[in-house]
Amino acid sequence: MRKFKVVINPYDALPCACAVFTINGIDADSDDFGNSQDTNPAIAEPYGCGNSQFMPKLPTDKVLKKYKINLAQYAEICDKLQTALNVGACGWCV
Repeated sequence: MRKFKVVINPYDALPCACAVFTINGIDADSDDFGNSQDTNPAIAEPYGCGNSQFMPKLPTDKVLKKYKINLAQYAEICDKLQTALNVGACGWCV
C-alpha cells in the first residue's frame, strides 16, 4: 500500500470545520468524506450544537481518484476526521 500523509487542523473558533485539510499536500474538502452534524439538537443552545459529530459517508470512485487513495486509506481518513472534528456540545456559533 502506498504511503500517504493527511493533515487536519480544525479552526479554533469553529472546531467542527477544517482550517487546514490536506492529503499528500493537496488541499482537500472534508465534504468529500462526510459532514458534521448535531446528533442531539434537543439539548443545544440557540445557534449551537448539543453533540456535534463528524459523520462519514460512503466513498465514491470520483473521490478515490481525486485524492489518489484506496478504500483502506479512505476509511483511515474518515477515522482521522472523526477524531479531529467530533466536538460534542458546542456554543461557538452562538
